[in-house]
Amino acid sequence: MMRAAIAVIAAAGSAVALLSFFSDRMIFQPSPGVDLEPSELGIEAESAFLDTADGVRVHAYFLPGSGEPRRALLFLHGNAGNASHRLPNAAQLARLGCDVLLLDYRGYGLSEGRPSERGVGLDARAALAHLVEVRGVPEGRIVLFGRSLGGAVAVELAADRAFAGVVLESTFTNLRDMARRLLGPLGRLVSGFESSDRIAGLRAPLLQFHGDRDEIVPFELGRALFEAAPEPKRFEVIGGAGHNDTVEVGGRAYFAKIARFLDEVAPR
Repeated sequence: MMRAAIAVIAAAGSAVALLSFFSDRMIFQPSPGVDLEPSELGIEAESAFLDTADGVRVHAYFLPGSGEPRRALLFLHGNAGNASHRLPNAAQLARLGCDVLLLDYRGYGLSEGRPSERGVGLDARAALAHLVEVRGVPEGRIVLFGRSLGGAVAVELAADRAFAGVVLESTFTNLRDMARRLLGPLGRLVSGFESSDRIAGLRAPLLQFHGDRDEIVPFELGRALFEAAPEPKRFEVIGGAGHNDTVEVGGRAYFAKIARFLDEVAPR
């Protein structure tokens, strides 16, 4: 019986380890290098290289905005591709009158290392330090923008910090809830990115978007995350939008809502 119990425990431990190993590879789908150059797109963007607390060198694009006093948006993208793919979107946000720092997590784009939950959190902290210490933007003038997986990174960074605001888009409650959709009962063994717990510590106004046809992050997970957040908060449904076309479907109205939020939380 003792041997059987040990075998069961060992098997369970192996299953958890395997799930953890494979979940990292399912979560993070980086594309190394640069696929789109700012100059090719007619976008003014400067490359910056940042050193994280654990000694990894990560890359980001800095897009200057317009307007005084200065305000900035830290753009934390989703789990696939790299930052160069988001340059057109970042340029649209910069035109709203804010500097934009578009981060490539470790292992993505021109960044060193291999991504992990802890690692991307350290990358976001390095990006925040760059905005404050190098670009001279006070924390109280910074808005976090997190899309999909980047929303989980933003929530972790924002907990108990006095940012100007947080914008979340197409994001989820936690990794377990997402895994259960894909793996059924086995998903209960997965953990990480506990946004639904962390968001209770949010000390900044929240603007949250979700497409009502999101085929990757179910709409109800986005709504549940919003319900767990403290006030002040606002939830905007992008009718007809899936996971990857919120900007296109949302159009001018989408950007108008972000512009209004920016002017409320960090007026020019």
